[in-house]
Amino acid sequence: MSDQAAVLHVKGRVLVGPEEVLDELWVVGGRISYERPGGARDVRTVEGWALPGLVDAHCHVGLDAHGPVPADVSEKQALTDRDAGTLLLRDAGSPSDTRWIDDRHDLPKIIRAGRHIARTRRYIRNYAHEIEPEDLVEYVAREARRGDGWVKLVGDWLDRGTGDLGACWPRASVEAAIAEAHRLGARVTAHCFAEDSLRDLVEAGIDCVEHATGLTEDTIPLFAERGVAIVPTLVNIATFPRLAEGGEAKFPRWSAHMRRLHERRYDTVRAAYDAGVPVYVGTDAGGSLAHGLVAGEVAELVTAGIPPVEALSATAWGARRWLGRPGLDEGAPADLVVYDGDPRADVRVLAAPRRVVLDGRIVG
Repeated sequence: MSDQAAVLHVKGRVLVGPEEVLDELWVVGGRISYERPGGARDVRTVEGWALPGLVDAHCHVGLDAHGPVPADVSEKQALTDRDAGTLLLRDAGSPSDTRWIDDRHDLPKIIRAGRHIARTRRYIRNYAHEIEPEDLVEYVAREARRGDGWVKLVGDWLDRGTGDLGACWPRASVEAAIAEAHRLGARVTAHCFAEDSLRDLVEAGIDCVEHATGLTEDTIPLFAERGVAIVPTLVNIATFPRLAEGGEAKFPRWSAHMRRLHERRYDTVRAAYDAGVPVYVGTDAGGSLAHGLVAGEVAELVTAGIPPVEALSATAWGARRWLGRPGLDEGAPADLVVYDGDPRADVRVLAAPRRVVLDGRIVG
């Protein structure tokens, strides 16, 4: 009997939502059911605390510190995420074609943002389309068609002329580009470390900002009013001191700025959350960071002051709803993770999945 024909019985505590807890679910034909199937003979039982497959809302499959990687390396990246219980990835920019992953039922599902779009010589080499403002609308349209409903801009980067972080795009250019993406049915997000690009991007209609370390008491209310989400990637922001040290001799202003952003990172995230800004879990894995770090990022959000259940939702129920993907819903694909303890009580439980179920199959 094939895996799809077999029946999986998940019993214990099924966390359909933060407060909605059921005693069991069944997986029949790779999909979730809350009704016991009649006449099932080949039944496998898994016991524990079940969550929807975790979400990493900012990672990069097919990318490493030097640029695109071969398919076998992309596969290892995806498998690492899967084995950590991360079954839905929002790929926030990659030059690699990873569509072949969609045909693999043993690999996480990916929502792609196409390739990064950056200003000429204002991003990491081999990562992005590097263009000038007059071409921004054209490239946004191209990546909107190539991606899965998202486009990724590089909103700021080191400006060698000033020796510090600086906005990459004129206001009029981002307004036109975001309007074009929305016309084509895509949402837009942007890499932003610093302060000075944020107001223009939000007022131009952007949907999300990655990192968002430059949020201040002036811009946080604007994000909250417009419902613009942030993905803080705190496990990546932890690298800022090392980056600052490496750039100290050549770009001392930039290095000092990066240290300040790092020092206030927890206060920034907590202030955004307290103001009602939507916050989601992302690791920035795939550039210089390893994959499989979602548990660490959830723990970082808790350290920043976000309540554990809300930090958990930022990688589970809330994140899936934001990305338009189902959780533990009747008839949904059975993508779930089973743990030994209640992750609502201690998010550190996420670091040790007991079982990972993807499309109804136990994997890993």
